[in-house]
Amino acid sequence: MNRSERRAAAARGKPAAGAAPADIDGLLAQAKEAYNQGRLAPAEALCKQILARAPAHLPGLNLLGVINQASGRHRVAVKTFARALAANELDAACHYNIATSYQDLDEREAAAAHFRKAIALGLGGKDIEDFVLENPHVADFARRASENAGVSTASSDFLGDGEIAAIANDVFLQCALQSTLLRGVTLEFFLTRLRGTLLRLAMADVGGAHDAAAATFCALAQQCFIDEYVLAHTDAEIAQASELRERLLRKLSEGSDVSAILLAAVAAYFPLHSLPGAQSLLAATWPDYAADLIRQQVREPLEEADDRRAIPALTAIDDATSIEVMQQYEENPYPRWTINPLAAFGSDTNSDATEEDILIAGCGNGQHAFDVAQQRPQARILAIDISRPSLAYARRKTRQAGLRNIDYAQADILRLGALGRSFDRIEAVGVLHHLADPKAGWRVLLGLLKPNGLLRVGLYSEAARRSIVEARALIAERGYRPTADGIRALRQSIIRDRNEPRWKFLLATADDFYSMSGCRDLFFNVMEHRTTIPEIAALLDEQGLSFLGFELDGKTVERFRQQYPGAGGLTNLGYWNSFEAANPQTFRHMYVFSVRKNEPPAAATHEKS
Repeated sequence: MNRSERRAAAARGKPAAGAAPADIDGLLAQAKEAYNQGRLAPAEALCKQILARAPAHLPGLNLLGVINQASGRHRVAVKTFARALAANELDAACHYNIATSYQDLDEREAAAAHFRKAIALGLGGKDIEDFVLENPHVADFARRASENAGVSTASSDFLGDGEIAAIANDVFLQCALQSTLLRGVTLEFFLTRLRGTLLRLAMADVGGAHDAAAATFCALAQQCFIDEYVLAHTDAEIAQASELRERLLRKLSEGSDVSAILLAAVAAYFPLHSLPGAQSLLAATWPDYAADLIRQQVREPLEEADDRRAIPALTAIDDATSIEVMQQYEENPYPRWTINPLAAFGSDTNSDATEEDILIAGCGNGQHAFDVAQQRPQARILAIDISRPSLAYARRKTRQAGLRNIDYAQADILRLGALGRSFDRIEAVGVLHHLADPKAGWRVLLGLLKPNGLLRVGLYSEAARRSIVEARALIAERGYRPTADGIRALRQSIIRDRNEPRWKFLLATADDFYSMSGCRDLFFNVMEHRTTIPEIAALLDEQGLSFLGFELDGKTVERFRQQYPGAGGLTNLGYWNSFEAANPQTFRHMYVFSVRKNEPPAAATHEKS
């Protein structure tokens, strides 16, 4: 049984090898009920019955490990979870659970390795923010911080030594801060106050912080880099952070030792690669947690800056709107992604071995191209974008992953007609609506498509972006500019009014709200078109294209099927228009769909008499 089969078996609650007795599911249900009632001994006995019949039964192993944890037997729990991971090394819950036991055993490196794996695997489809807030110290401080809607960092807002120690002991929090963008207003208040605490410690020149606390503060600085310094701050904070930056530069020029707390405090307000002589930070010896911060904020950005000159240009960029869009994405490359879940699954993904030529039109920072390359390892992929900083980021991430089937280049979609190539598949997700004339972009891409080729498109929905339109009206009314300060000011205005219906859903669902480049793309884009399903239908009819269906989650598709049963319903744009009218947030991310050119009508034939 291969890894895909083991994963599928585990998802069904079956053993990984061989057929389980028919009553396995019943025993598991009884064990879960006993565990939920706090009857650990009967739950453990039931799990052992299951494993006597099916030794590699993943849910049984996982539940037994959790029971061992609840009984304080963490060493036994580690061995049980290890057995589960031997049956399926791609189970996020088992990685999270074994990490929790390692943390309780004070084996922080082992805990961190498994927490990172769980995060990379997507935490079983659950939100990382919910896991972060399971720490009662984090949840309590976040609650206290959120009660003050301002951004001050008065002394009463700081964490005390005991709170710092409790939070620093949370290995999962540290891994989350290092790994991926954290979202949500509650956590934002927590992070803002945690950064204020770091600033206070650095100003007091507390250089000898415990390693766990220093590691957490360095991880916080990494989170600030990931969100691109979108957190609100006061003028007093920036004055203090600037003073610390000068202190750091002075120590570097003197060759003096720099504490991890000072390094983290500066890096939490300013990217380290922006410092004069930032390369000198690479030559120093740092503890691992500080070296990881240096890698993120110095080594990788300098590598990208050097790489920009090597990126080929396939077309000129001379359209006025294209130039404005290029400037936006050069100032704020988007989207800045850190983890690709497909990479965690590696060769276990359902990859397509077809050899084909694929164009990714508007690849941004490369996550889209990365996904396609992993899913279609035999494909020859050309990924183009208008922004060189975005392309440099994409190239670095691709090199790190060892992917070899993507070529990156700078180009304007409107100029691609002269490329002299054709493609089996073209993907233009989230790009055509940023052209001055989206129809012109459609025509260019369709001209590059081979007969029977597939075009995959993503377009903004008029219905789903009403709150974005309202935010744009607020921007115009108050004169917010697409600068870091202007974006922070807009965000704080929305956060202050976060209980208003127009902002409540946006804050809960718009991931882009929680990073600087995401906010600029969301609210301040220099060119944005929105569309409707009837307009899509008219365009496809005009261009002679067949609609192959929208890409949506399974629950939404099932609701649609129940409302519009029968063959062909999923490709009926009239039905989808009615469905969206009743459910306006259906396409809150985008309309993502695929089309093909219609087959030309067959020539008429006549029998000879």
